[in-house]
Order: sequence, then C-alpha cells, then structure tokens
Amino acid sequence: MEHYITLFDSLFLPQGLALHQSLQRHANDYVLWILCMDEAAYSTLEQLDLPNVRLLSLGDVETPELLRVKAERAVNEYCWTVTPYTPTFVFDADPQAERATYLDADTWFMQDPAMILAELDHSGKSVLITEHAYAPECDETEHSGIYCVQFMSFHRDGGEPVRQWWQERCLEWCFNRSEDGKFGDQKYLDDWPERFGDYVHVLENQQYTLAPWNASRFKPDAGVMWHFQALRIQARGTEWFADFGSYYFPQTTLKTIYEPYVEDLAQAITWMQASGISPRPQGVASFKRRVKGLFATTGKILRRRLP
Repeated sequence: MEHYITLFDSLFLPQGLALHQSLQRHANDYVLWILCMDEAAYSTLEQLDLPNVRLLSLGDVETPELLRVKAERAVNEYCWTVTPYTPTFVFDADPQAERATYLDADTWFMQDPAMILAELDHSGKSVLITEHAYAPECDETEHSGIYCVQFMSFHRDGGEPVRQWWQERCLEWCFNRSEDGKFGDQKYLDDWPERFGDYVHVLENQQYTLAPWNASRFKPDAGVMWHFQALRIQARGTEWFADFGSYYFPQTTLKTIYEPYVEDLAQAITWMQASGISPRPQGVASFKRRVKGLFATTGKILRRRLP
C-alpha cells in the first residue's frame, strides 16, 4: 500500500480532484491523504466521499509551533510551511504506513507513480527528491532552486532526520521571496545530496517528472506525471476557462497533456456543482522573469473553455 499526501484549500479543489482522478486511473493499492487547508475543502470532500481518500483537517494536526508562525505568513506561505510536516501527519494517523509521498495538488499522473518509487527502492535510500530539470530557456535555478517540491517520498524511520531538519528550517523562515539563498520551502533542498547523502536519492529518470519548464527537453509520452504550474481556472461571465499561464508548449504537449487535464478539471467542476459547490476564479499566476522566446503563445492557445 502506497500512501500519498497532498494539501489544498477550497480554491484549488478542481486541481485536487483532477489529481485524484489520475491516481484512480493509474495507481494500484494506494491511499491519497488530503490535508484540507480550510473547512470548506474538508466539508466538500467529505460530501463527495471519494474512493481511496482519507481526509485530514488542518485544525486537528496543527502543532503549537505551526500556530505560532501562522499569523505572520500569507496563505501560500503557510501551505509551504506545513508541507514538511505532511509525511509525519500520515505516520501519526496510520501506524502501518511505512512510506509517505508528498504530491503538489496541481500534479497529475499519466502512468503509475510506482515507476518513480521503484527507483527509490532500488537506491536503498530513505528519501526521494526530484530536480526541476529545466530547459535552458526556462532556467530558474538561482531563484527557485535545483529541486522541486512536487513529488517527495519519505520512509517513516530513515527519512525522519531529513523531515525534522526541513520542518525546523521552514518554521524559522518560509516566505514567497528570495532572501539569503532561501525561497519558500524549496531552496532548502539544494544541498540535501551533500547534507543528507546517506538518506537522499535524487531521481535519475528526470523525464518522469514533467512540467512547463522542461517541456522542450522531454517528449510528453516519457512522463509519469505532469506538474501544471501556473495553470489557473478563471471565469468569464458564466463560462469557466483554464488559463495555462505564459509558457510556450509544443502542440503535441497541448494535445496529449493539457487537453486531457482540462477534461478532468471539467469533470471536477461538474462534481462540485452537482454537490451545490461553486468553484472560485483562481486569478492569474504572476511571473517575475520574462525569458526570451518563452512567452510567445497567444491567448487563443492558452485558454480552453471548461463545460
């Protein structure tokens, strides 16, 4: 039994539901733990009663240390602060769980994630991290780090020293800005292969974890998962749209990755509306850097209508 955990609030319910749909299609013998970052997300998911899902209420798992820093951090910053604790929440809730794998809510699987975890098993180590594997024109290493907090796996015992160190660092500082070599919860990972060399394995099959920033490097059919960074759901009157952000994508990527994902988002919104729950516009992702040649796509290409 594999234990996956993600977190999101009611704003990102469509992405979270799409993630679950992809696991239902591709994963075997799994549980998806969902840490609900607000009560609206918890009540909605409780009503939907999804298979292979176990819910965690934020109020039930927050530690005194987390509550101390909560007021000083924005919603996204607090989500990042909580992320290092998510495997521990699983281990505390289920004594039988030996491994917990954190997933960003906007990830989506095209194949069984066991393909990624098999490499961790083969390495004999306790923690798995993945590189951004940037295409040269999208390289944000200096700002966002070498590794991506998108798919991270921890064994209960062997991964505990790494989790504890990461938790402590994020309690000290976890903000949406670059400062003294830090950025959110993510830049802390940069030296893990040296700091925690006996524990940490870096995924060698970089093509398994695809995202907009490496779309030009790898063929989409090589991926196990896609990270839909910058995708936002927006409203125009009574219609809903998925805005893909300002990245350039090959047409094959739009056809084989983004169009099926939009179908899952549409299904998620249909489920929500049938349950009396209205999605909320997510706004537009902001970009601090404009890389040459990267932002050539047009609004017609970027937007897809959701039924």
